[in-house]
Amino acid sequence: MCGIAGFLGAAHEPAAWPETIRTMLTAIGHRGPDAMGHMLDDRAALGTARLSIIDIASGIQPMGDPSGRYWLAYNGEVYNYLELRAELEAAGRAFETRSDTEVVLQAWLHWGPDCLPKFNGGFAFALYDRASGRLVLARDRYGKRPLFYLRRGGEFYFASEMKSFFAVPGFSFEQDADQLASILACWTPLPDQTGFRGIDSLPMGEWMSVENGTVTRRRYEALSFEAAENVASEAEALELIRERLRASVALRLRSDVEVGVYLSGGVDSAITALLAQKESRHALSTFSVAFEDAAFDESPQQREMADFLGSRHQALTIGHGDIAAALPDALFHAEMPAFRCAFVPMYLLSRLTRDTGIKVILSGEGADEAFLGYDLFKEVLLRRAWNHLGEDVRRARLGKLYPHLTHYGPQEIAALTGLYQQFAEERIPGLFSHEMRFQNGRFAARLLRGAGDPFAAISRLVADAPGYAAMSDIHKAQWLEYRTLLAGYLLSTQGERMSLAHGVENRCPFLDPAVVAAASAINLRFDDGFEEKRLLRRAFADELPASIVNKRKFPYRAPDSAAFASARPDYLEALLSESELAKLPFLDAKFARRLTDKVLNRPAGEIGTKEDQGFVFLLSIALLHRFFVQREGAGLTRVTPPPMRTVDLRGKPLAA
Repeated sequence: MCGIAGFLGAAHEPAAWPETIRTMLTAIGHRGPDAMGHMLDDRAALGTARLSIIDIASGIQPMGDPSGRYWLAYNGEVYNYLELRAELEAAGRAFETRSDTEVVLQAWLHWGPDCLPKFNGGFAFALYDRASGRLVLARDRYGKRPLFYLRRGGEFYFASEMKSFFAVPGFSFEQDADQLASILACWTPLPDQTGFRGIDSLPMGEWMSVENGTVTRRRYEALSFEAAENVASEAEALELIRERLRASVALRLRSDVEVGVYLSGGVDSAITALLAQKESRHALSTFSVAFEDAAFDESPQQREMADFLGSRHQALTIGHGDIAAALPDALFHAEMPAFRCAFVPMYLLSRLTRDTGIKVILSGEGADEAFLGYDLFKEVLLRRAWNHLGEDVRRARLGKLYPHLTHYGPQEIAALTGLYQQFAEERIPGLFSHEMRFQNGRFAARLLRGAGDPFAAISRLVADAPGYAAMSDIHKAQWLEYRTLLAGYLLSTQGERMSLAHGVENRCPFLDPAVVAAASAINLRFDDGFEEKRLLRRAFADELPASIVNKRKFPYRAPDSAAFASARPDYLEALLSESELAKLPFLDAKFARRLTDKVLNRPAGEIGTKEDQGFVFLLSIALLHRFFVQREGAGLTRVTPPPMRTVDLRGKPLAA
């Protein structure tokens, strides 16, 4: 794991280039506290802040090929690197290290972009050809690792985190109101969005070429959920799930350092921990977030699973004050507006994890997307059938979807059935599955004035996606989850960015292409989809405590606006001061003040989900403006970088 940064064709004084690349790397030194290095030639610079996981001694970056022509700056892990190395050696490629970095370099030199679908892992890399001056950037299929780029005329800059661009001479951050509207409406940045004008994100599953001032982006793997293999029986389905997950966990345990597991209290992390314990040669280290507020706490289930495994378990208990105190630093690392505060406890947990000596962690992200675990998928099935069902069947399926329905009175039940009636037909082309969710986003988007249609960007995304229109409703829902909330928030803001803030790599066994393919082969084959992840639970029912297997999904959440209403941190001034709000001209200040007043001064029971989300979005936008646009605030702290390795090739021609 690492952070990468660099540039091609920088227009500022070449004598200043070494300082520019050093400053870019230092800004992301938290991602790679073990080593730091860069190379320079007459056209480009690229460098790496390294978190040493594989081949600690020899996997030095940036890495050049023996000729000195090609140079690689690489972030992430390719878990099947041993298998790829064997294939490359059989083809005559020679290796000098044991690292997966060299496998990536050799794979590109041997196969070109055809290597990318072969990689099973989370990665982002930059590969530079000194002979042609061509720069190639690539990102993994699920968007596990970030990669941002900035173009100004003939200049091109890239980095794992946008804070590296503070080092670009003459560049100033500016929040983009249209992108912010889309982010607020959809709960998350879309694949190419950043929230800042002029900065783009390379979407997952794509690579790009920068050469002679021309930038070309290409998709190397499109998302598909069509069953590629036949599963004849439920017993065969269960065995397929077990086999694919065992193999995935085994791959992700490849490491020269100890690998721990995050335990959430749910079945996904329990399965991950169970399989990791079986594959490990030592007692497993597990970590959990607990909450002072019982409404969010799953610590009994976490302790039960840790005791069952006999793991070395540590839990971090979080209260309102902890969230309020840590939000600025966590948000500075996230770099994106957030609709909830669940990422903040993960920031604190990753710090505990690293303080314990663990640099690699496994977690259960991706299971709900692959195995249809979210209520959203069940809601899609019911909404699509709604107009063809009788009242009794509607009520029965609503009861199956919402077991607490029995506690509802006639008024609440009428409101729920009315909601389903309202959304039984598609209103925004291509977005049927997510239209109910987007209502909260529509409310949040009212914070911005004159920003245009907040759903225009996501409408373009689905309209331009090859094959999307022909997908089933469920597959469209999956596609949207993978391309939006999973990549844009769960894997980034809540996942990768929080773990790497403290130099911890997060690996996700459910984000293995073979696991996703297995799920696609069995979903809705042997059940109606209303029993949450039934086959996944059944596959491990004999190996896990029944209370864990049978526990209904308890979405990981944390206190949101209530944390700030009770703690009243000083930085709320960004919302309470007229002069501070005036620094955000794209905000509807009157709406923002009304929302802030309601959230901070009314009982928590009167604050609905849409107000919660809107307030957290508002606060995060204001703080990001302070950190990035104004360049001030506590979030601008820096880690002490390790010694810098420099390869200076300026004025040195390639050998013939």
